[in-house]
Amino acid sequence: MAKKEKIIYILTHGADDPERATLPFVLANAAQAMDVEAVMVLQAAAVFLATSGCLSHVFAAGLPPLKQLVDNFIEEGGKILVCTPCIKERHIEESELIPGMIPTAAGALVLEILSANSTLVY
Repeated sequence: MAKKEKIIYILTHGADDPERATLPFVLANAAQAMDVEAVMVLQAAAVFLATSGCLSHVFAAGLPPLKQLVDNFIEEGGKILVCTPCIKERHIEESELIPGMIPTAAGALVLEILSANSTLVY
């Protein structure tokens, strides 16, 4: 049996740059529709996207609302990893993360990257 294709999207922008925060989720949803495993990684300012209420306020012109894209991604079985050191630096408690967000440290992320066909950074 052939190995399933896998793409990692690393996001470093949040509400500060709605287009860069939204485009990777557009691509990840398209990947899922094509039966490609997509894993999202939130680092730096992007970790705020994992907190309750933030997604409802991020809109990029010409693109679907980010909350809609994230909700669909999670409903379709997508994995969203959130940088543990990044949330700690920003004083975000794990209990503040919305359901479906997985706190992750560097070692686990490296393993994800090594198992992927491609890794893209936004």
